[in-house]
Order: sequence, then structure tokens, then C-alpha cells
Amino acid sequence: MRDAVVVDAVRTAVGKRNGALSRMHAVSLSAHVLEALADRVDLDPALVDDVIWGCVGTLGMQSGCIARSSVLAAGWPEHVPGVTVDRQCGSSQQAVHQAAAGVISGQYDVAIAGGVEMMSAVPMGSARADARFGEPHGPLVWERYNGIRFNQGMGAQMIAEKYGISRAELDQHALDSHERAAAAIDEGRFKDQITAVTVTDADGRSSVFEKDEGVRRGGTLEKLGSLKPAFSEDGSITAGNSSQISDGSAALLVTTSEFAKSRGWAPIARIHTAVVTGTDPVTMLEGPIPATAKALAKSGLSIGDIGAFEINEAFASVSLAWLRETGADYERMNPNGGAMALGHPIGGSGARLMTTLVHHMRENGIRYGLQSMCEGGGMANATILELI
Repeated sequence: MRDAVVVDAVRTAVGKRNGALSRMHAVSLSAHVLEALADRVDLDPALVDDVIWGCVGTLGMQSGCIARSSVLAAGWPEHVPGVTVDRQCGSSQQAVHQAAAGVISGQYDVAIAGGVEMMSAVPMGSARADARFGEPHGPLVWERYNGIRFNQGMGAQMIAEKYGISRAELDQHALDSHERAAAAIDEGRFKDQITAVTVTDADGRSSVFEKDEGVRRGGTLEKLGSLKPAFSEDGSITAGNSSQISDGSAALLVTTSEFAKSRGWAPIARIHTAVVTGTDPVTMLEGPIPATAKALAKSGLSIGDIGAFEINEAFASVSLAWLRETGADYERMNPNGGAMALGHPIGGSGARLMTTLVHHMRENGIRYGLQSMCEGGGMANATILELI
């Protein structure tokens, strides 16, 4: 029986809005990651059956099937195709699922899954429908939900209220995220997963970018508590307990155990279970809860069997609500920090999380890891990985 394994995974450091990566073209950054992944495992790009690339804002520099453009920019053979996936914030996690399905079914022997988002150049919400049709989701969806305007920030606020999560708890989670990410950087935990990028500033000076840019040190609850609510006057969701707008890219090499052996590759992890589900599009962001339940049910595992979790910190309320509902160990969730500290380049975040997860599993001998993330429109992917 064919399986799907992750041979290696690599990412750029995540750049903050208008930061170190902001002057790069999205295609160039994607190509850099593809080349870095191939170099790490001595992959002949001619063997790649498909490049499946997540991206949400598919306009401007990210339009025209950025997956295909990235393959060509990397100098790979013209016969290597590419396809761009949009499952909102989970786009590149979905790309991994599609790569695994293609490998297991025999359509592929080797697939690259990953993604990119340059939010400095293509701000979130840029790809809106024509104003003649009102909401970007169209009049029928607008009518179905009684004219409610879908808003992720308000959804995060609704989740905080539903689960009784206080402002202090949200802010403490954000503070923990930054502290964990800072510790991971200081201890070199990201060193093996990050590919350095040469960047140029506005004055034409070149430098090497290899450290996540959004991590804030020396934060306090008092400082976070002084920030104004972002979405409602008396709300608890702020810029400080939300994910950061970011730039970045990541990629994973997916193949079968048999093919990996034939090439002399030592895979990191097996893709054990992969699921996706939908949820209420108004609250929108609760999807990781049912997605996790679905993944555990399909896998036959329990929450206690999982040694590490990557639950995307789109907002602190999302990951804390997931924690309360699942009963997972807080210390096992985002142990190297999450999107509140590291950033959230939306189309590339799924691959970034998975890259961080598989390296963390290998470095700590963790048998099972689980990743899930909320997605625009009320969806969520969940993936269980097994260490090899």
C-alpha cells in the first residue's frame, strides 16, 4: 500500500508588514524556497510531478497561477507543472493534503506542497468582488445569512464571548506566544528549517534575512492591556492578541516511503490523517474544533496521544477556544510560538506551521503531531503527522 511521507520541509523567516521581505516579488520568494528544498535533499527537479502552491490574494504579483510562475522562476524543467490553491488561511495546508492524496493514489511519485503570501504588496481583502454585487460572497450568500457581513475580527470576538475568555487570558496567550518564539529563536530551534534570503532595502543595501521579524521582546500584560479594542468599542480582541500581517513562504517535499528509499532519502514524518470540514461562516473561526474531532475519529487516536499541536493563532480566542474544547495540554500547543508572534502570511501559513511541526517532532522524538487552522468562510483543515 502506498503512503505519503514528508522528506523535508523548509521556510523563510517570516517578515513583518513592510519589513525585510516586502521589496521581494512573491514569485522570486517562492522560487527561492523551491530551490532551497531541492538543494537540501539533492532533488532532481525533473522528478517532480506537480507543485501545489497555496496563495490567497491571487492578484497583482500573485496572479496568473503563481505556482507555475514559481516553477519557471526556479529554473526547473518546463514539464514540471504547478497549481495554485485557495482555501483561505489553510491554503498551503490544503496543498499538503492534495499532494498526499496524489502520492497515495499513484498520480504522483513526487510532489511539492507549499505556499506564499506577500501581504505587504497584496493586502488582505484586496481581491474583492465587483461592488455591483455587494458582498464578495454574492447576493445569495448575503440573503442566506440575512445580510450579515462576514468579519473575522468580529467572529473572533464572538468566540471569546461564547467561551468566556477574558481580555487578560487573551493577552496572556499573546505574551506567551512572543516569549516562546523568542526562546525558540535564541535556542536555535528554527535554524534547520529556515532558508536565508538575501534582501535589498530601499537604499539598495543587501543583507541576509534569516530571523522571524515580528517577535516582540519585553512585553507585559500592562502594555498589552493598554491597546484599544480593534473590532468593537467594548471588545477584547486587539492588535496585540491577533495574528500579524506578514510576508513569507514555505514548502514540503511529499513522496512515498518506497520512492524515498530508492533515492536514499530519510523522511521525517508520515501524513497519517488529513481532513477538512466546514463550520458556521458568521462566527467563522471555530473550525479547528470539529476538524480536530474529525481527524482524531478517523485516526483512532485520542487527544492525549498527540505530543505537539500547531493551532494557528489567527486570534488568541481561536486557539484558546480550541484548547478549552479539546482539553489539550497548553504546553504542547504552539510550543515555539504562533502567528501572534511569528506572523501569518496567509497563503503560506499552513506550510509554515507544518514545517515548524515536523522539525519540532523530529528534534524532540514526538510520535504524533496535529495541525489545524481556521479559514475564511468557515472552514478548517486538520492533519495528523507520525514521526518516522
